Amino acid sequence: MKNAFLLCGLVALTACIDAPGNVDGRKEYLDKCAACHGTDAKGSGSFGRNLFVEPPDLTTLSQDNGGVFPRTEVMSIIDGLQRDPHFSGAMPEFGAGDLGELVIVEEDGIGTPVPEKLLALTDYLESIQN
Repeated sequence: MKNAFLLCGLVALTACIDAPGNVDGRKEYLDKCAACHGTDAKGSGSFGRNLFVEPPDLTTLSQDNGGVFPRTEVMSIIDGLQRDPHFSGAMPEFGAGDLGELVIVEEDGIGTPVPEKLLALTDYLESIQN
């Protein structure tokens, strides 16, 4: 419930915000996502090949969204707050675990608390878009 409350404020978050320097988004990706999505984030991970629902290519999220990285949606999916019926049950709800200390992300004078690992991972995914 705590994460659901925190992510409600992300709906209005649209600007690119950098994660604190002490969290490496690429490392978070490799630790938490690469087994399914592959080290190249194209859906070719060794575990992902064995799933009924093929993991998506995460390098085309912006392309699939009219050239705009869907930051809020990506954070909600990773956290587990927003899951459409087509999602595989194999996708963990990372918000149920430790996503790190909260950092305040400010936009237009409004501060929203966001877990630092979630922010770093999202920034990394944005950085690898085709």
